Amino acid sequence: MKCSYCNSNENKVVDSRETSEGTAIRRRRECLHCGRRFTTYEYVEKTPLMVIKKDGRREPFNHQKILSGLLKACEKRPISMENLENVAIQIEVELQKKFEQEIQANQIGELVMEKLAKLDDVAYVRFASVYRQFKDINQFMRELKEVFDKKLK
Repeated sequence: MKCSYCNSNENKVVDSRETSEGTAIRRRRECLHCGRRFTTYEYVEKTPLMVIKKDGRREPFNHQKILSGLLKACEKRPISMENLENVAIQIEVELQKKFEQEIQANQIGELVMEKLAKLDDVAYVRFASVYRQFKDINQFMRELKEVFDKKLK
């Protein structure tokens, strides 16, 4: 590892800690040449998850798209940004565990809906209305009825 100040390759690890999410190791290093300290992070290299879109195109999974969808669905709802970040991370972790390389876009949408149903009914219905592309009020009412029925159980 090169020193970020003098580019020397001679350094020692002073401290190693796991990040709070447990997804990386943070290392404090001290350069043996200039004496300055710097931080490096070590991550597990992941095979990128590819999303197969409805039209057959493939694109890399994008965590930010999940978070953006959650933010839109939860707009003006009493849900913290930290909570939404955690849901997005949970979704990504589940997808990485279940699928090795490719996933259908609709499987992601269903997982998002499952998480939103547990989080907030209004956000769930908002997301469902866009995701399921309701054609008329009857489809919308059926979805609402399902939400009510689940609440009563």
